[in-house]
Amino acid sequence: MKKNQKIIFLALLSALGIVLGLFESVIPLPVAIPGARLGLSNIVVLVTIVAIGYKEGFFIAIFKTIILALVTGAVSSFFFSLGGAILSSIFMILSHKYLSKYLSLIGISEIGSFFHNLGQVMVASFIMQSTTIFAYLPILVILGIFTGFFVGLSSIYIVKNINVRNLRN
Repeated sequence: MKKNQKIIFLALLSALGIVLGLFESVIPLPVAIPGARLGLSNIVVLVTIVAIGYKEGFFIAIFKTIILALVTGAVSSFFFSLGGAILSSIFMILSHKYLSKYLSLIGISEIGSFFHNLGQVMVASFIMQSTTIFAYLPILVILGIFTGFFVGLSSIYIVKNINVRNLRN
């Protein structure tokens, strides 16, 4: 893939991640758990990691988090989202690099979901200067099992239907 094509494709993926993030912010969840979301925009991050590359996937994760905070005005939750995005993308990259022969994209997504929740709780603990917030982690992890499965399953179908070989060059 030529450099200009890659930049355009990354811009389109970023835009898609932002649109999915906006869409999921208006979907009411059946449970009232602060910070819990579907994670639809993480489909774009996982597909980018697999189809284009690790640096690009990390960039998309950070970029969409920053833009979503600016667009939605949710500046107070920005640091929670950023902490989750950084930790999640790092561990999805490491999982894909070292464990992809043992794990499907669902497994990699589940790892990403866990570390996203862990990152959010770690940031909350730091901001609140309290470790009691970690009692909230099991609830987020249980919810994350379902959302991580959906993100991974969606990513499998997307990666199967794009020409990964042309995107990685």
